[in-house]
Amino acid sequence: MKLITLKAGRDKSAIRRHPWIFSGAIDEVSGNPEFGDSVEVYAYNGDFLGIAAYSPSSQIRARFWTFFEKAEINESFFEEKIEKAIALRESRGFSITDPLSAFRLIYAENDGIPGCIIDKYGEYFSVEILAAGPEKHREIIYKVLAEKTNCRGIYERCDSDVRKKEGMEKREGVVYGNVPETPVPMEENGIRFLIDIRNGHKTGYYLDQRDARKRIGELSNQKKVLNCFCYTGGFGLFALKGNASHVYQVDVSKSALKIAKELLVENKLPTAKATHTEADVFQYLRKCRDKGETFDLIVLDPPKFVEAKDHLQKGARGYKDINLLAMKLLSPNGMLATFSCSGLMDMALFQKIIADAAADAKKELQIIERFGQPADHPVSLAFPEGQYLKGLLVQLKN
Repeated sequence: MKLITLKAGRDKSAIRRHPWIFSGAIDEVSGNPEFGDSVEVYAYNGDFLGIAAYSPSSQIRARFWTFFEKAEINESFFEEKIEKAIALRESRGFSITDPLSAFRLIYAENDGIPGCIIDKYGEYFSVEILAAGPEKHREIIYKVLAEKTNCRGIYERCDSDVRKKEGMEKREGVVYGNVPETPVPMEENGIRFLIDIRNGHKTGYYLDQRDARKRIGELSNQKKVLNCFCYTGGFGLFALKGNASHVYQVDVSKSALKIAKELLVENKLPTAKATHTEADVFQYLRKCRDKGETFDLIVLDPPKFVEAKDHLQKGARGYKDINLLAMKLLSPNGMLATFSCSGLMDMALFQKIIADAAADAKKELQIIERFGQPADHPVSLAFPEGQYLKGLLVQLKN
């Protein structure tokens, strides 16, 4: 029998159904479990806690498949997980059969498949595996996913550096059916997008900003909008749909800006009301400051500034600097929608950073809304680490 026993007093998080077991919490490992093997987990007093996937190379030594229940981690297990995820998404208004819908079907620990992310883009799925458990069972997961969704293709995007921490090599490619080399269409709240599943950021796109993009569109009427780190222009497209007077899209990627321009035409939006600039956002904001330029609504959606705990202080400085620059560009009554996708930074710290930026900018701003993950990115109450996206909408008080 393969099992692990936790140290005395280290079972509290498991009892509360937190899915991670760190190496320092383990007292004894029995049965010589190998990469991805299922192990029974016991408290120091002998109480059974659940079944977990073992990862000998990771600081997160095991991740729970089940709590207080013995189960075979087989095809039937994954059928149940994927069927449940589909039912939950359907109950929240996401259609698994709509050939143009896009949403996150499996959000790792929060949907009972730790370390596995499955995103739907139209008739195709993009999968990212970040942990030993789903890596060991990947072929079964893909088989079940194909059967339960009748999709046309599944593409594996296992290209994250995080895989190294689990002792896994990077890997990507088609694992079922066919996935076009050209971008595939999907629709979001009336806007049509073209998603490059093979080469786009993350699994192809940032589905987690769906609700925020819609809200920016609602706020953009007759406003001069600056969309920083725009990628393929999602916030800007919704701003133009919302009748913005002009939208400025800024990103360092020439290829992403090319797609942003194409999407204007695809959605029949006024190209004359959009300007696309290939530039480093920090430098762009400084140039705008030096020229005395202002904007009515600014969106700051930067990449992750904090990759590890020892990067937190440096990342905090980055968030502060860029928000300070943006605040200086706000017109009277101007709004700033600012985001962080760094999971290691909680909302309280992020809000403090924004407040410090306002103090240094000598600006008085009010929080008028908060942003988070949409309903296809649920967060288990016992797993706050699942809440990585946070955002604030602040307005200049004159």
